[in-house]
Amino acid sequence: MTHLQAIVLGAVQGVTEFLPISSSGHLVLLQKLWHISGDSLLFITLLHLGTLVAVVWALRKEVWWLVRHPGSWPARMVLLALIPTAMVGAVFEEVFEDLFESGVTLGLEFIITGIILWWMDTAPAGKKTEETMRPADALWIGTLQGMAILPALSRSGLTMAAGLWRGMDREAAGRFSFLLSIPAILGATLVELEEIWEHPAAMGTLPWAQMLSGAAAAVIAGYISVRATLWLLRRAQMKWFAWYVWILAEFVLIDQLFHNRWFPPLW
Repeated sequence: MTHLQAIVLGAVQGVTEFLPISSSGHLVLLQKLWHISGDSLLFITLLHLGTLVAVVWALRKEVWWLVRHPGSWPARMVLLALIPTAMVGAVFEEVFEDLFESGVTLGLEFIITGIILWWMDTAPAGKKTEETMRPADALWIGTLQGMAILPALSRSGLTMAAGLWRGMDREAAGRFSFLLSIPAILGATLVELEEIWEHPAAMGTLPWAQMLSGAAAAVIAGYISVRATLWLLRRAQMKWFAWYVWILAEFVLIDQLFHNRWFPPLW
């Protein structure tokens, strides 16, 4: 991996972690196109830390309020939503890892993400906020966040769509989605750090300069992405992203059906 590729991967991670177009799907896509391996777990961990810093800084007022009010209703809803996320991840971990590695379902998942994004612009905005949402709302949102472990299913897209489906206000659905991403990203990062501790060879051999450059790109791009996504969600402008992921899906599926240059056969 070159220095430029590390920066591009970091920027892509930051942008796509919060725009509803799937960060993992884009990372798999780029790794396939560039024929580079994703075996540097330390680099992936630093990218996750970069996006974590980005979302905490972008929502620093909301995060600080939750820290000062850990027993509040919004804080309890965030914790409740994490339960189905963890359960789905634990039950289907091996399946998700195999699909992530092969990329065989990437095109189909991009199609599903596009359909969800298209629906989001047509969904009527509700009136629920983080203060008035119900436990069932949090459980549904957390369940869909767990399903977003699949590489091209957008975590932010699925969780925001779940919030709208459950009658949440558009901005509240976006805020809750991003607040929910903080413990999810933190948990994934801790798991990665534990694996590095147990298997030091998983760190990979990338130079520190490349990895830190990628992490810095993830911080900057992630912050911009959070603010942009909330702005676009309020204005019901998700259809543009639907067209984008459908174009990616077409590219992947054509290669799978006719060429197999980058992706394995669909069946």
